[in-house]
Parts: sequence; structure tokens; C-alpha cells
Amino acid sequence: MKRKHLSLILILFAWTNIYAQEIEQNDSLNYKLQEVVVKAKQTATKLVGSSLVSNIAGSNLRNAGNALDVLQQLPLLTIDDNVVSVTGKGVPVIYIDERPLRDNTELRQLQSTNIRNVELILAPGAQYGSTTKVVLKISTRKKFVHGLSISNESETRIRRKWSMNDMLDFSYHSAKLELFGTGYYDHDNSLIKGSTINRLTYEAIPTEIGTTFSSKYAENNAMGKIGFNFSEGNQSFGAYYRFMYSHTNPLNIGTEWMNSESLLSRKISSEGNMRNHLISIYYDNMFVGNKHFHFDGNYRGSNDDKFNETSYKSYQRQNVNSVQNQTSTLWAGKAYLDFSFVGGNITVGTQDSYTHTKLDYRMLNQTVETYIPSSLTDAKQTSLAAFTSWSRQFGKFSLSAGLRYEYVDYLFTVDGEKDTDVSRTNHFFTPDISLSYSFNETFMVNLSYKMATVKPPYSQLTSGTTYAGEHEIEGGNPMLRDEKMQNLQLFGQWKDFMLQVDYIRSLDTYAFVKQIYPASTLQMLLHPVNVNVSELSTCLIWGHPVKFWRPEVTLGMSKPWMKLGSNSYNKPIYSYNFQNSISLPKDFYVSANMRGQSRGDMHTNHFTGSWFIMDMSVRKTFLKKTLSIKLTATDIFNTRNNDWSMYTYGILMNKYQSYDRRGITLSVQYQFHPQKSKYKGKVASEAEMNRF
Repeated sequence: MKRKHLSLILILFAWTNIYAQEIEQNDSLNYKLQEVVVKAKQTATKLVGSSLVSNIAGSNLRNAGNALDVLQQLPLLTIDDNVVSVTGKGVPVIYIDERPLRDNTELRQLQSTNIRNVELILAPGAQYGSTTKVVLKISTRKKFVHGLSISNESETRIRRKWSMNDMLDFSYHSAKLELFGTGYYDHDNSLIKGSTINRLTYEAIPTEIGTTFSSKYAENNAMGKIGFNFSEGNQSFGAYYRFMYSHTNPLNIGTEWMNSESLLSRKISSEGNMRNHLISIYYDNMFVGNKHFHFDGNYRGSNDDKFNETSYKSYQRQNVNSVQNQTSTLWAGKAYLDFSFVGGNITVGTQDSYTHTKLDYRMLNQTVETYIPSSLTDAKQTSLAAFTSWSRQFGKFSLSAGLRYEYVDYLFTVDGEKDTDVSRTNHFFTPDISLSYSFNETFMVNLSYKMATVKPPYSQLTSGTTYAGEHEIEGGNPMLRDEKMQNLQLFGQWKDFMLQVDYIRSLDTYAFVKQIYPASTLQMLLHPVNVNVSELSTCLIWGHPVKFWRPEVTLGMSKPWMKLGSNSYNKPIYSYNFQNSISLPKDFYVSANMRGQSRGDMHTNHFTGSWFIMDMSVRKTFLKKTLSIKLTATDIFNTRNNDWSMYTYGILMNKYQSYDRRGITLSVQYQFHPQKSKYKGKVASEAEMNRF
């Protein structure tokens, strides 16, 4: 079966290349990339410095639907359940018209007809923060209609369970003022089935511990957002308030066993409530002489309550109950000034934040509390940063360089006592440099280097542990050190081909391990630890728009080098992605995407292969494009593999799981006077927002 899939891909790739060459001379479409007109015989995505810029307004992707539909057809980008990721770099920081994305509903709101271009910054400068690996910028078309604009989109999805959501968006424009708001409700239901088997030697006896599970995850989310923008001349300012509420009620029914013991039936039920407040303000001014000043301020407060209960059918087992409450606050500010300097452009600024997180964890089972104690942890962090970046064009060369200084004071207490091993004060200097050379309009290369300090997410710094079974515990690690990362990247483009080569050396990044936990009975602890990893990744991309058809082929490889104790994790992962978007008469738009990857290592995890996964969508517009209907099928052949294994500290864990990725989604959207937002505010602290 795998050989048939591989043969099909090679045939389609060869036929695509031949067909593109045959009709190249007859294709007279023009694409506009900022101020440069590029004929269609060239690729629609172009390397500009260290960025990949894709023109949307002049391509068939303008009919794709919303921004998510556009992004999933672009090089290096993948969309999985509305989450955007970049090959080899993870989740990007996303901006829409220089305004940071705060939730994915904004990508659904933005229609492809309103997108001008998409810029993927592969070597972000100092102004984006040392932890930012990749930046995605979406620029929209400058088109406003005074008056009221309303848009409503409803989506229904059937997989193993039914899910639905509805989003209502409105805005009102006058000559100087814009009022806008969004309401969103989502009911999500998912089902995961599988089993976990752990093999180890405990007290000189070969031991096997296993579980089976059927996990139903029900979640209800609601979001409300309202704000304004005011602009006059070269000045503008605005603000918005957003409230989000989430209620989760997962249920896990399964069994546990150890060696030859009979199966022990168990039920894990949970209930969680999360409330999140966000206030954002900005001020923007363009002075005489091309001097540009921008300020952003943000406040975020959240409260998260969770109750967990593990119950057993056996009367000999007591229920294991726990409760936890987490409160977090963030105050952040960012200001910078752009101006001309030494024949180029320079940016100087500061980015500062204060965060406070408290976690109150209570274990209600006295027996379990002997090895999973209740605790009250408190973390406070003050972060002050100054940055500068400079760029200039030298004929066919372009150079950009930046330097960022960060001061971080981190205070961590447990039950009111300062933990001196975890609390620390650090000073970071993180430089970056990028050099590009254009041989001609179709051949250009870029070489970049960046040093970064990456702080672990707050969820991984907790000292608390949670009960996962009679012999299993899960937790964080407050001893995690900050990661020191160095990234050397080469990117080149020649006609319809692009090549990316990345070498990353990470000291003290974190990976999950399983090891014996000191207790009176056998307990295994799953938690993160610091590791050193080197990784070489490369991908070759080919794409050529052919009238109504836009194919894109990506072949990739990721080779890691990592050791943990006497174990090596060095097996490479090979991957491919074949994207197709087709604009048809009568306002039909079709996308058909295929992807796959081999088995291989990612840190301590060894993933199995998924050689052929296919998604497809059909979209049709009506009533002068104010009404659109889209039908999407995901994982059509149910071939996605989610199994993985991990071997650390003498414990071999094999996890077999079946997600409900296969399904059909129906989306209906109606727009009345569609508008785009003019909000120019940016997030004051991207890194701290992401760590929450």
C-alpha cells in the first residue's frame, strides 16, 4: 500500500512539472508583490531578504475562503485543527496589519479576498524578542466602506462526535472612528481511544504496567470582544477588551494492570472552568522625516479552577480526588522608534513585563498525599529588555543586524518559602544578523544567524504533581533552566525551486522523560528535564501557478543528535507535502492536500510513520460572494498514525492511540458590507503571552 501511495505522488509530481512547462508561454496572468510586478511564469512566493513573501491578491488563493484556507496552501505552513505551524520551527507569532493575533477566530474572520500578501519571516530580528523563532505577517487590502459591516459564520463538524461553533463579527466605520466587536461560541466534542504499556525492571523483576483508555473530551468556549480605533492625520490610537470563558468536562474510562494481575476498571472524570480578561491599548504616530513611534500596553488576568476524580470499581481502592486553582496576571508595555540612520533604517525600543502566577494544589486522598503532597506555589517575574536593529541595502546585498538585552528577575516560593535553587536573576545578550544577495530576479540567497534565550512555559515550571494512575504520576519541573539556542540558516530560491537548510544547537532545552519516583510503592514520574540537542533540517520546495491551478510540493528531512544517559535519539524523519488549490468556474474553489512522514525521533519521543494523509475541501460562493458554503473532509482514508514510544531511564513506554481526525465539516458564512479592522495595536510581550 505504501509503494502505491509513493508511486502516485511521483507520477503527480512529474505530470505537474510537464504540464506547467507546456502552457508556460500562454499564461499571461500578472501578480503584484508590493510595488513589483511579477509575471506568472515566476513562482508566486518570492524570497525577500530573510522572508518568504506570497502575493495573494493576484493569485487564485484570493478565492480560498478565509485566512486559514490561504495559509494551508503556502510553503512551509501547515494547519491542524485551526492551529498554524511552520515546518521545523513550530507555531509562529502572527500579525495582521502589524497587529498581533490574540486568538484564531481572527484568522477565520479575515477573508481571502481582503488579503494582499503573506510574509513569513524566517530570521526574526531583535524587535520580536529572543524567543521568537518565526513570524507570520498578513497584510490586507486598504479598502473601507463607511457604515455598518456584519458577518456571521456557522460551522458544524462530525467526526466520532458532533461539534459546532458560531461567530458573529461587526464593525462601524466613520471618517475617523471605527467601532468593532466579536462574539464567539464553540462546543467541541472529541474522542480518543488507545492504550499505554510500560516495561521496566523493578527490584530485579521484569515488570509491565499498562492502561487502556477511551477519553471523551467535551469543551464549551465563549468569547466577547469590543474595541475602537481613532485616527486623524498621521496619528492613531485605540483599545479593546476581550473576555473568554471555557468549561471542560472530560471523561476517561479504561483499565489498569500490573504484570499478571487482573484488569482494574477505572474512571477519570474532571471539570474545569477558565476565565480570561485581556485589555490592550496602543498609540501610533508617523512624524515628519519618516520617524515612526509606536506604543503598546497590555493587561491579562486569568483564573483556572480544576477538579479531578479517579474512581475504581474495586471496593478495595479509594477514590483519588484533587482540586487546583491557578491565577495569573500580566502587565506589559512595549515602545519603539523607527528612523533613518547611516543610509539605512534603525529601530530602537524597550519591551517590559511583570507576571505573577499562583497555583494552589490540594490532594484530597491521604494515602496518595504521602508521595503527591498538596502545595501552594507562587511565581513572580520582572522582565526588562532593550533592543535595536538596523538594516540597509548595498546594491544587490541587503544586511540587517540586531542586538537585544534582557534582565529577568524570577522569584519562586513554595508554601511561602523562597526556593533558592529555582529563583534566579539573569542577564541576556542575544544578537542576530542576516545577509542576502540577489543574483537576478529569479535567483537569490539568504544566510542568517541568531542566538536566543528561550524560557520554559510556566506550565512546565510547576513543582506540583498530579495523579495519573496507581503507578503513574505527571508533573512539571521548577528546576528547568533557560534554553540557550543558536540557529544558522541558509535559504535560497532559484526560479520555481526553494531550498532551506537549518542547523540548530540547543543547550538546556527540555524533553519529557519517565523515571522511577521515590515512594513506598512502584511509581513512575513523567516530567520534563533539560537536555542538549543538535538538529539539521532541510526542505526542498517546488511550486508553479498554472492558470486556475496552484500546486506546491515540499520534501523535507529532520536529523537530530541527542543523548540522555547511555541512550541516543538520532533517527531522522523524512516528510513530504503536496498541496493543490484549484479555482473553477461558477465561483467554485477546491483544495486537495496530501502529506506524510517516516518514523523518527523528536527529542525523547520516537514517532511512527504516517505515509499518506489526505484532506480536501470544496467552496462555493453565492449572492455576489456575500454568501459562502464550504465542505471539508479531513483524513479521508483514516491513515493518520498517532502512535509513539519513549525509552528513558530504563523505562520503555509504548503509546497506541487513535484520534478522531477523520470527519466532515460544513461551514456557512454570510457577510454584509465586509470590512477589515484598522486596529494597529501590537502585543506588548509576545513571549510572556505564549508562556501562559
